[in-house]
Amino acid sequence: MEIQEKIVLITGGANGIGYCTARELLRSGAKAVTIVDLPDSNGETTVAELKKEFGADHAIFLVGDVANAEELTACFDKAIESFGTLDIVINSAGIMNDAEWEPMVDINYKGIVRGTILGLNHMGKHKGGKGGTIVNMSSIVGLQSNPLAPIYAGTQFAIVGFTLSLQTFYEKTGIRVLVICPGLTNTDMATKFMSSKVYSMDILDDEIAAKEMTTMESQPPEHVANAIVELIEKGENGAVFVSENNQPAYAVQLSSYTDLKVSV
Repeated sequence: MEIQEKIVLITGGANGIGYCTARELLRSGAKAVTIVDLPDSNGETTVAELKKEFGADHAIFLVGDVANAEELTACFDKAIESFGTLDIVINSAGIMNDAEWEPMVDINYKGIVRGTILGLNHMGKHKGGKGGTIVNMSSIVGLQSNPLAPIYAGTQFAIVGFTLSLQTFYEKTGIRVLVICPGLTNTDMATKFMSSKVYSMDILDDEIAAKEMTTMESQPPEHVANAIVELIEKGENGAVFVSENNQPAYAVQLSSYTDLKVSV
């Protein structure tokens, strides 16, 4: 997809990877970006910064909780009312808190599903739209297990499975579905989780935590944002890109379970 002149909506876009992605898309020629985030996300300041760099008509902030169906639906409606159409949806809102896991499941998985369905309904050819692209943010822990955050990892696995299960419908919807899987990234969410075991399951001990952390190399959110732009420009329907360790992004192909057979 050519990003030039495209209209974008990003959930969780006020900070971190979401904000950096909005900026990179506008730098790549996107016409406008709608940022959807919580009222305490400092979204007004974020949009003010984008407007200062790109002009007043290229970004808006809408208050919306992805865990709230009415709020997110209203945000999609308002975004289309403001810019006339929608070409790209990036579902990036997420939290890490295995200690209080039910709200995390609502945000990380149900929020992604809700944003995807709204994207399909507004952009899909089967609904009278012109097609488009949906990017769902998972994680490298959606591709392999992680004892630091088992419940969080489960939500990330779910995102991958859900998104790739939709790729079959491309001919009907005209919508590419794509997945970005970042590694450890320097965001407020990751810093908060890594700084204290209060956000972890109570079975996590210091030895396991220390062992896992020694294998991790962090990267700036701008690096992931560049990978998302590359994914949108180059990724085929169903593509999964990994961005980790501050290295160039790469695609992964998930094996069929029948290729993983072992003797018992």
